[in-house]
Amino acid sequence: MNTAALVVTNVTKRFGSHQAVESVSLAVAVGDAAVILGPSGCGKTTLLRLIAGLEVPDSGEIFLNGTKVTGLRHSMVPPHQRGIGFVFQDLALWPHLTVWKNLDFVLGSAKTPRAQRAARIHQALNLVRIDPLSARYPHELSGGEQQRVALARALVGQPRLLLLDEPLSSLDPELRITLRAELARLQRDLRVTMVYVTHDTQDAAALADDVVEMRAGRIVSVSKPMR
Repeated sequence: MNTAALVVTNVTKRFGSHQAVESVSLAVAVGDAAVILGPSGCGKTTLLRLIAGLEVPDSGEIFLNGTKVTGLRHSMVPPHQRGIGFVFQDLALWPHLTVWKNLDFVLGSAKTPRAQRAARIHQALNLVRIDPLSARYPHELSGGEQQRVALARALVGQPRLLLLDEPLSSLDPELRITLRAELARLQRDLRVTMVYVTHDTQDAAALADDVVEMRAGRIVSVSKPMR
């Protein structure tokens, strides 16, 4: 049996009077993909942000690869030291940087030696099949190309855990199907542990080892995907 890459134990998060996440517990095995499925406002994005260290829980604990990274109301390991790649729903590409420099900035922030950066960037861009676009700026790319850049930027740091917040939601159906298949291929080939947030059941069917259904801040079921 695979060991757990991620363990969330009884995590709760409030924003004022709003209970965003309530007593959530979750485990994802190394190399597996968990798809968190549910409607807007059910707490999916908040849970991702808690795992990434961008929010701190009011109660509960989070472990990454056996290391406790978050305890009661405080972060024990900062986000940049958690070995996480994050693809945000709005992609959050830096518009003033080229594709290459978007990735290079990540490696520079991680203090990756300059001698290693070019090979790492080429590898990440080739994985998502956009290496020829490395000199372009985000506004010069199509929506699908921007999605690939965001994924490459998340992968270039060679994360142990990949978090994706509805990354395909803004795409037309045909492109969504194409990129969904690409993402499934990458996750399978790299065996990177992934937590993917969506409201789309087809995403869950294509990508998940486990489908985690959330409603009103709680996990209501964990099941295998229907394929």
